Amino acid sequence: MAQVRITQVRSTIKRPLTQKNAIKSLGLGKINRSVVVEMNDSMRGAVNKVQHLVKVEEI
Repeated sequence: MAQVRITQVRSTIKRPLTQKNAIKSLGLGKINRSVVVEMNDSMRGAVNKVQHLVKVEEI
């Protein structure tokens, strides 16, 4: 699987609880915080749910 860097670029204020939970599951929570993860099906689903709040870069 490919490793990707996921960076939160927008706030979760006034977002549904499911999107807030997806951000937490990715290990984010503050703007400009980044994590490096293996892109598997569960990560892809979480990123898809909050694609308007994050930036994804392949490493």
